[in-house]
Amino acid sequence: MDRRTFIKAGTVGAAASTVVQSGCAAESPTGSGAPGSAQLPDFPLEEATVAGIQEGLASGEWTARSLTEAYLERIESVDGGLGLNAVIETNPDAVRIAEELDAERSSGGSRGPLHGIPVLIKDNIATADGMETTAGSHALLGSRPARDAFVATRLREAGAVILGKANLSEWANFRSTNSVSGWSGRGGQCRNPYALDRNPCGSSSGSGAAASANLATLAVGTETNGSIVCPSSASGLVGIKPTVGLVSRSGIIPIAHTQDTAGPMCRTVADAATLLTALAGVDPADPATGRMAGNGAQDYATFADPAGLSGARIGVVRSGGFGPKVEAVFEDALTAMRSEGATLVDPVELPHMSEIGRYSYQILLYEFKADLNAYLASLASTPVASLEDIIAFNDANASLEMPYFGQEIMIQAQETGGLDTPEYVEAVERAPRLAGPEGIDRVMDEHRLDALVAPTGGPAWTIDLVNGDHFGGGSSSSAAVSGYPNITLPMGMIFGLPVGLSIWGRAWSESTLIRLAAGFEAVTGVREAPRFLATADLRV
Repeated sequence: MDRRTFIKAGTVGAAASTVVQSGCAAESPTGSGAPGSAQLPDFPLEEATVAGIQEGLASGEWTARSLTEAYLERIESVDGGLGLNAVIETNPDAVRIAEELDAERSSGGSRGPLHGIPVLIKDNIATADGMETTAGSHALLGSRPARDAFVATRLREAGAVILGKANLSEWANFRSTNSVSGWSGRGGQCRNPYALDRNPCGSSSGSGAAASANLATLAVGTETNGSIVCPSSASGLVGIKPTVGLVSRSGIIPIAHTQDTAGPMCRTVADAATLLTALAGVDPADPATGRMAGNGAQDYATFADPAGLSGARIGVVRSGGFGPKVEAVFEDALTAMRSEGATLVDPVELPHMSEIGRYSYQILLYEFKADLNAYLASLASTPVASLEDIIAFNDANASLEMPYFGQEIMIQAQETGGLDTPEYVEAVERAPRLAGPEGIDRVMDEHRLDALVAPTGGPAWTIDLVNGDHFGGGSSSSAAVSGYPNITLPMGMIFGLPVGLSIWGRAWSESTLIRLAAGFEAVTGVREAPRFLATADLRV
């Protein structure tokens, strides 16, 4: 069922009205100014893990069908009833698929830890089924690709139930310099489940909000720079941005092949590691996955060691502009690491950061035009066949597509030349080298480090359709531009809003990062389920 059957989305005011009708008061009865929680029925799968659900499936407490139906009901009551707007469309075949997986299990077969597990995927990941793949844009309404993205294929092979498509920042937030994260023309404004007047960050906004709100067991997002780790941080999740080439991009609506990747967005490190294991694999349609040879995909869940910090040597990156509240939570995180036997080299400085941003942006502009045109050409039938067509569509349908912000980035990308242009050739040679071998690798070699850490970002900001996003700092660029892995996980809370810790390092070091993240999660355990407050709890 399309997300639009639940609620007419698109403005803050409309969704805020829905919140009040659902019992989410703007003030507490005591008059203290603290927001009230939404009144929702008890949900038996609240904070459920893959391992816990598999125990229930094995015992007969749950079936894949009953799980799927429970999550679909949860989507209707939370996503529709509260105006969370995290799910853009549910899969009309989900219950049937679940029934087939139940029959397979009852006949003696389980495909592994994801058998029967409901998963939401971002609406830029193609599925050849009854759902559309639109990147949140009306320009691609009716687009049903002829084949699944490799990521979707891997999920189906693992026995997961693809429950639906998650909302996102339209075109993965590569449209405007004044964008509002979490907004798409098709899906409306996604909201942060901790405080519904706050932004979920992006571009994997819906994947983050949905996983945090327990609308599915697991979710998949995509990142070019920050689009997994920022929404994971803002919604209190574990997000893994893998090494570029570990997870195939074929069938995913692109920004730039130099930096794009898909990855897990989950409530625990173990679940994220389990999902990463299913997603990783060599795909002949994505040459980047050929670099996996010798670095191969592994059972990443085996590295989720609660004692994973012991003996680790970690570099502390102090730049990022996060402000005193985030820095105070970060200091507590560093203390927790030391208490578990980690040695901290504090501070370390990544070189070339002022240069890599400029070069990376040029790469994104050039590759967006080339890669998006190639993706559109692969579709059998679509109203738009090029970036130029999309720009024209947006101009012709401005009330649907540009009510709050424009398409300046798309226009800049359209004005670029081909991938043989000297400006692009220089940028694509310099940016990954400066960020990776001459940046992350050099610092880690110098200090003999296992990983680097920094805050992921600040707490979620208020949704601002007038002025656009106003981020509270970030640390994603060095891992994003180098194509190296990055994990974020909950670090603490500020006025009831989560903030994350990023752990990143060398290419193909996912196993090390998962070990460190699991150790930090075990000693801190700071994730709190969202309460769907009307606004931030200033008493906290």
